[in-house]
Amino acid sequence: MMFLTTTIISTLITISSHSWMGMWIGLEINLLSITPLLSSSNNPNSAEATIKYFIAQAMASNILLMSIILMISLDEQSTPTLNSLWIIAQSALFIKMGAAPFHAWFPEVMSGLSWGNCMLMLTWQKIAPMIILMNIISQSIFVVTVIVLSALIGTILGINQTSLRKIMAYSSINHIGWMVAAMMSAQYLWAIYFLIYAVISANILVVFNLLKISFVSQIAEVLNNMKFTSLLYSLNFFSLGGLPPFLGFLPKWLTIQYLTSENNIALAIFLTIVTLVAMFYYLRIGFTSVLLTTSKSLNISPNMKYLPMVSNIWSLASLPLCCLALNLS
Repeated sequence: MMFLTTTIISTLITISSHSWMGMWIGLEINLLSITPLLSSSNNPNSAEATIKYFIAQAMASNILLMSIILMISLDEQSTPTLNSLWIIAQSALFIKMGAAPFHAWFPEVMSGLSWGNCMLMLTWQKIAPMIILMNIISQSIFVVTVIVLSALIGTILGINQTSLRKIMAYSSINHIGWMVAAMMSAQYLWAIYFLIYAVISANILVVFNLLKISFVSQIAEVLNNMKFTSLLYSLNFFSLGGLPPFLGFLPKWLTIQYLTSENNIALAIFLTIVTLVAMFYYLRIGFTSVLLTTSKSLNISPNMKYLPMVSNIWSLASLPLCCLALNLS
């Protein structure tokens, strides 16, 4: 509990700091706090995942600190060098959040964590680097390249995955591309996107944790006798993929609207096409839970049968909410 509290406080220190060193110190406190949380899991692979996470984050912190020191020491007339240092600082933040092409550590770390720690990695741990990035982001070729690669790699590498942890990791990489595009257009748009993404992801991971599901092949087996729950559960995946008229479509629609209003039409078209391809593995999981049946059936207590249904019932409520929001905007 102490480490969780410190993790939360360190993120708040980072996002409320007015100096580069204050932000860096907050990120370091966060790293030292989250490491014991990741390694305390009963998962035998958690120790290896924690080491990989620590190495990646420590490397990103060193790169960020180096760029900060060099930027402080330079005068304002060294524009080319300063621009290069901004790119280095942004690269360090992209490493911390797991954006492509700095993503290699992220799926491997996710595959060794418990679902509770996965929820932290997908949501809370992205807040600090994203808010720092939001304050220094500019519409440059480098940022657009990261957006394109994140959307593309998150889609292509997620298609053939059977591990749900890796599917959620590559889904997160895909959504990072959308979030960076959103914050490049409007800062408040990133906040809307991240909030909706975090709620949908947390809702899905709660079901995985309650029913002890780790692979796609287990979905039909676990949800065999829970048809209504499996229907609600599949709606969350459709929403996460951005399928209209679910709630997850709203931030994508707003992002496309802002990109086109700023004449970034090519980027908007690319993100839309890549998202259509990414819908394949969202639909695969959704249809697996609804349409497939198996002769096997796990014994689940009566109380456990209702918990996933309660946690997913809001997906139906998202239908009128999304339609109402689209009509009012």
